[in-house]
Amino acid sequence: MFEKMRAKWTKAIHPLVLRMGDLDPSTLTWASLLLAIVAFYLLSGAGADEAGAIAILGGVLLILVAGVLDALDGALARHQGVDGPYGDFLDHTIDRVVDVGLLVALGMNVAFVSDPRSGLLAGLLTLFGSYMGTQAQSVGLGRIYGGFSRADRMVLTLVGLVVAAWQAQTGTMGVSSSSIHELAEWALLGNNELNGVTFALAISAWGGLYTFIVRFIKTREQLL
Repeated sequence: MFEKMRAKWTKAIHPLVLRMGDLDPSTLTWASLLLAIVAFYLLSGAGADEAGAIAILGGVLLILVAGVLDALDGALARHQGVDGPYGDFLDHTIDRVVDVGLLVALGMNVAFVSDPRSGLLAGLLTLFGSYMGTQAQSVGLGRIYGGFSRADRMVLTLVGLVVAAWQAQTGTMGVSSSSIHELAEWALLGNNELNGVTFALAISAWGGLYTFIVRFIKTREQLL
C-alpha cells in the first residue's frame, strides 16, 4: 500500500536532493546504517518505564531519519547521473541489514518480549520475502514485487513502537495471549503478551511469509 506512494515521496524530497550538490550518495547510505545501529541499541534495551519510552521514541526517530537518508541516496545518485550496479547493490544490502537487525533488536528487548527467538524468526521470514524478489532477477526476470512491501512493514513496525512507547510511559500492560485465543501465543511467535513490540514482530514475520508465497507464485507463473 505505502509502496505506491514512492512517486510522491520522490517528488517531495527533490528540493533536498538539489541542495546536496556533489555529495557522494554512498555517504548517505552508510550514514543511514550507522543511525539504524544506534536505534537498534536503544530499542533492544528500552525498559517499560519513562526512560524506556524516551529510548523507544528516540529509536523511532533515528529509524525515520535513516529511512529519509536511504531514500535520498538513490535520488541523489540519479540526479548526479552516477547511479549504477554498485549503488543498487549497496542500497539493497544495507536495507536487508536494517530490516533484519531491527527485528532481532526488538526480539532482544526483555521488557516487552518473552521469547527472544521471535526476533530471529521474524528476521528470517522477512528475509525470505525479500529474497524471493531478488531471486526472480537472477533467473532473468524483472524484480518481483507484491505481497507485504518493505514500506508497509516499516510503517506498521513504527506504529507498534509508538504504541510500545505509550505503554512504557503510562505503565499500561499488554494483552495476555491466553485471554485472546488458544492459538494467540503461536501467532505471536511464542510471546505470551500482545503489545506494541510483539505486534511489530508478528506482523513482520507473517507478512514476510505471505510475501514469500506471493512472489514465489508470481515468479513461477512467469517462468512457466
